[in-house]
Amino acid sequence: MIKKEMIAMLLAGGQGSRLGVLTQKVAKPAVSFGGKYRIIDFPLSNCINSGVDTVGVLTQYQPLRLNAHIGIGIPWDLDRNVGGVSLLAPYESVSGSDWYSGTANAIFQNLEFIDTYNPDYVLILSGDHIYKMDYEVMLDYHKANKADVTIAVMPVPMEEASRFGIMITDDTNRITDFEEKPKVPRSNLASMGIYIFSWKVLRDALVTLKDVPECDFGKHVIPWCRDGGKRLFAYEFNGYWKDVGTLSSYWEANMELIDIIPEFNLYEEYWKIFTKSDIIPPQYISDHSHIEKSIIGEGTEIYGTVINSVIGAGVTIEDGAEVRDSIIMKGTTIGAGTKITKAIVAEDVCIGANCELGVGEFKPSTYDARVYNADLVTIGERTTIPAGVKVGKNTAIWGETTAEDYPNGLLDSGDAIVKAGGVK
Repeated sequence: MIKKEMIAMLLAGGQGSRLGVLTQKVAKPAVSFGGKYRIIDFPLSNCINSGVDTVGVLTQYQPLRLNAHIGIGIPWDLDRNVGGVSLLAPYESVSGSDWYSGTANAIFQNLEFIDTYNPDYVLILSGDHIYKMDYEVMLDYHKANKADVTIAVMPVPMEEASRFGIMITDDTNRITDFEEKPKVPRSNLASMGIYIFSWKVLRDALVTLKDVPECDFGKHVIPWCRDGGKRLFAYEFNGYWKDVGTLSSYWEANMELIDIIPEFNLYEEYWKIFTKSDIIPPQYISDHSHIEKSIIGEGTEIYGTVINSVIGAGVTIEDGAEVRDSIIMKGTTIGAGTKITKAIVAEDVCIGANCELGVGEFKPSTYDARVYNADLVTIGERTTIPAGVKVGKNTAIWGETTAEDYPNGLLDSGDAIVKAGGVK
């Protein structure tokens, strides 16, 4: 039998609905980040940098882009004869077929995969966080405490603690209690959704709870372990970690990359972030372009102005165009004379000449106030915006739009144009 000390199970099947039109056709872990990466590159890179060479990636929602990106794992040195990366989608068996209905249920449906490697420990990860962590150090902590479960936690401001699962610990960091999004938190140690389980304990929990609807780690598995007297410990992490699950947090995390001294450094030699790179030509900066404090991807052509922005690969910014405080993903074209302020523009978008995006004053969203609640203009992939239109703040556009979609040439702040299937 193959034997691995620890394998990782990476949960990457979520829709990421709070990213709005950015995830209409792509799972959140496959969304572009930092000009050349995708969000899932970060936990995958953490795994190989930590010596974890066996990773199961659990996919479900819109998996095509994610599957094509990961492939057989070559960029992360995960193309192994024994171990490596495996893409694990829901499947049909003799007893029927089921979608993954919860985080723990997804792992339960892949017990056979885990058993193949007969691990001592299983590392549970989320595919949609931006951070660098050495999981080997966390494993050493788990062993030293003779723990059954170790949960990575991060101190958060007390006033924000009610947004998280909160761990209550004793003087030895053993978890004595925990609360899911408490109204009055008793601690500020927030769960990061990163767990190391001793495999026997996790297997017993999953089998025992297999009939629980939407079985989840935070709601079901961890309480089962606690109530059963298992040894639960908190592993405190004090590095950079960001859940980019909202448009605001996604925009902020990208903007933090271009600070003079970035809080999250992509340029460190000792902890590289690996990704699948396309074969594309070098960038071109024209003699009359102007660029300040920005990340510029390969193959991008800039003839206009770029300030404080993250520009992906293969983008064209035409003469006289201005891009400020924005994220422009790969393959997008910004027309001549167009001005863009504080926008997130997805892949393969075409914006016509002499447009203005991010004008006027903030207004609450009339489309989905839960998702759209900031000054940002959000444009979904493969969208077309005609020349000469103006777009207000806190807006969303997805699909092939025409001048008729913009009354008086304007999409007012708080409004949206979202066409079924992204096309007219």
